[in-house]
Amino acid sequence: MKLYGYWRSSASYRIRIILNFKGFPWEYVNVALARDEHRQAPFRALNAAGLVPVLECDGRHLAQSMAIAEFLEERYPAPPLLPADPFERARVRQCMGVIGCDIHPLQNLRVLKHLRAEYDEDDEGVAAWCRKWIADGFAAYEAIAREASGDGRYSVGASFTLADAWLIPQVYNALRFALDLAPYPTIRSIAAHGATLEPVAAAHPSRQPDAPAG
Repeated sequence: MKLYGYWRSSASYRIRIILNFKGFPWEYVNVALARDEHRQAPFRALNAAGLVPVLECDGRHLAQSMAIAEFLEERYPAPPLLPADPFERARVRQCMGVIGCDIHPLQNLRVLKHLRAEYDEDDEGVAAWCRKWIADGFAAYEAIAREASGDGRYSVGASFTLADAWLIPQVYNALRFALDLAPYPTIRSIAAHGATLEPVAAAHPSRQPDAPAG
């Protein structure tokens, strides 16, 4: 099992968390986005879209973090990262959609590069753009999690789910762009608890082999 990813890619971060929870051996393959390796022919042969992550399993390749997560959950059901109850499973997917559909695409690296190139945005302009869309999405997520969380440690129910694997990398990005998290106490509580879990801690960008030294 190989994961092609990038240390600061939040989509790669999600899958690292899931792989760590599942507990089987896997290999990390760095795709250097800063050097545009994802745009070059060898990587596009794995994923025509030129995006990370890509999972290699039994000689086949799968892209899109949602598809990878569902595949891993079905193939390796223990420990479960989706609730047994159908409504709660749907709640988890609702949370994933808020992050993966409503927030992440608007602060993806290629979008930020486009803002700089086409609209002449500087670092603060790009950061303000990111804060705007993360804040909008977090307001929705906070309301869902406040109702769905069992004890403020997890997004849905009382155990770690795919929703948390989506949220925690987005919190990392929110802090990177200096978003004030004070309005989102449930999100802050979930992220703080997640940081204490070794599968989550080991997936942190700073602990990846391609992370910059220091």
